[in-house]
Amino acid sequence: MKTVMQGNELTLFLSGDIDHHSARAIRETADGLVQEKHPGILKLNFADVGFMDSSGIGLIMGRYRTMQLYGGKLRVTGVPDELRRIMELSGINALDVLEGGKENEYT
Repeated sequence: MKTVMQGNELTLFLSGDIDHHSARAIRETADGLVQEKHPGILKLNFADVGFMDSSGIGLIMGRYRTMQLYGGKLRVTGVPDELRRIMELSGINALDVLEGGKENEYT
């Protein structure tokens, strides 16, 4: 997982499959970085994620709550169409965190 801090924005570029085991590692990394860097915006970029189960939904919802506690915002970007459908069916779109289509925002 690549991370980029630009100004007040922390982006995590996720890759591979997100399941119970990988979600735990991502969660720990994300929470540690948020606690350390206090970004105003946390972006989770899913452009290189091929598979996600319900653990991915939990990952998003948990980071949403974490960012609320820190007074920041969460953005979910680069979501492939297959995963976007899963996210929308789960109700994630009600959190107003989904952005755009599949783009890879490496800087």
